[in-house]
Amino acid sequence: MPARRTAIASHRGGAFLWPENGLVAFRATAGLALEQAECDVHASSDGEAVVIHDATLERTTEGRGRVAARTADELRRLRLRGGGGETVPLLSDMLATLAGSDVAPRVEIKDDGSGQPYPGLVNRVLAELDRAGMRRQAWIIGFDAPTMADAVALGGLAGVAWLLESATLRALGVRGAVAVATSYGFPEIGVHESVLDAEICGVLRAAGLGISVWGANHAPSIRRMLGLGIDLLATDDPPLAIELRG
Repeated sequence: MPARRTAIASHRGGAFLWPENGLVAFRATAGLALEQAECDVHASSDGEAVVIHDATLERTTEGRGRVAARTADELRRLRLRGGGGETVPLLSDMLATLAGSDVAPRVEIKDDGSGQPYPGLVNRVLAELDRAGMRRQAWIIGFDAPTMADAVALGGLAGVAWLLESATLRALGVRGAVAVATSYGFPEIGVHESVLDAEICGVLRAAGLGISVWGANHAPSIRRMLGLGIDLLATDDPPLAIELRG
């Protein structure tokens, strides 16, 4: 039996069940027996934190082009595909759905689609968390190490997780990833569930690092992650993960 209880986050609000990163998904998440609601944020042309996964609009909305080319008001009028009229939310909208619940926000800060960070987006996200009174329970996560270092330096959060693509982990090696995480002061590393095994968990634990995963969306992978005793599992099917954890 694992020594720790694995926390569960609804990945993009629970993308198997509801339109991803939509308010219907986050409202449903707020009523579940889990710990966190994960969302993705990009910056609008006027600097607002907008909840959407891709840097472009075509896959998940009825719009076209880059998120960063539209103002926040323009984005809020764009309907989500399959959303029954639901539109693109701002981070402030998403946080409002969690108000009064025990579910904490887990905010992934994306890049602009060309690998460059959005100037000022970390500060904007923290300002929205402060406005909602959620900074102390919130996690900031992302793939760009300097951006995550900014979040660590600004402080006041429940935690910061540095996410690693599988190719990055292979290139660095586990000990190389530990060295980077340690140098930046990251408390947690996040990886896709498919690359994680007991040996990697052991190295990360020995370094004092927390472990989170995404991609565990079906019973076999969820059970495997729970068996490894990871700290957090972000899943597209949160009710299934809750059932298996229970």
